Amino acid sequence: MLSFPASRPNAYTGSPLDRAAEKREDAEWIAHALRDPETLFAPVWRSRSLLRGLEDGAPEAVLLAGAAAHPLLGAGRGTGGEDASPWAFLGLWEQKPVFAVDVSHEDEPPVPEGAGSFSDLRQVAGLLPAGEASVLAHARGLMHWRVKHRFCGICGFRCEPHSAGHVMKCVNCQTSHFPRTDPAVIMLVVRGDSCLLGHNIRFPTPMYSTLAGFVEPGESLEEAVRREVMEEAGVAVGRVVYHSSQPWPFPSSIMLGFHAEGLTEAIRVDETELQDARWFSRGELLRHKELGFGLPRVDSIARRLIEDWLHA
Repeated sequence: MLSFPASRPNAYTGSPLDRAAEKREDAEWIAHALRDPETLFAPVWRSRSLLRGLEDGAPEAVLLAGAAAHPLLGAGRGTGGEDASPWAFLGLWEQKPVFAVDVSHEDEPPVPEGAGSFSDLRQVAGLLPAGEASVLAHARGLMHWRVKHRFCGICGFRCEPHSAGHVMKCVNCQTSHFPRTDPAVIMLVVRGDSCLLGHNIRFPTPMYSTLAGFVEPGESLEEAVRREVMEEAGVAVGRVVYHSSQPWPFPSSIMLGFHAEGLTEAIRVDETELQDARWFSRGELLRHKELGFGLPRVDSIARRLIEDWLHA
């Protein structure tokens, strides 16, 4: 058997937002929403999200509204011009408009006293309510694209935001550029009662995880799974079964999770990617701490792929 269904939703999924895409082209509605004291803003500062409750181990997202949010938009508020803090309409949360706004240009972000602090979302996503983690991830991913796409990739001229922050349009050649999401496959290769895990050269501690890689042009997802496993570990893969997906805006990926059938056992490690790769039994994974190695972080789809196989 190769199918080990997802036991529960992945982190950063289950958004409570109605994306309300039809509102993006309604400039009057957007302008009114930006002024509405009930509107919520999810600020992003240098790829960090605004959180509180970190000291107590019970973090929660902080969305600012009313006067507390006005300094975030800076000069040119409501216009989306280059002097403004980049912003984008995310959607409606219980009928309230929600916007992301990037304040990375500030040395010290303008946050009201006691509102919280900016922290790496990945450190706390497993502790946040699912809806809050999803909204913050959405804001982080979209703002990363906005601040990194100020100039046209066709002619090099400046781009201006349109469609409430979801399109960047070149002022010269008029090319429209859209938010980018890079598809990556991530897979747990299973053979008998063992699974294949690798220790990536970038891992700072003794930790083993699933193999993963970006999908190449002209390649199906199943083909990408087989190619990546062969390239990184020299193991041939047969059947490939979809498990689930996870937005991973660190900075701009969508992780597509699979369980895969290992056809061969011998391992040939690609030392440019992996420091080591091994077959692990269920018993070894259950005793991983005792054996001196870690598993992927709990908010990752890699951990979900392992656990759903481990407890099947």
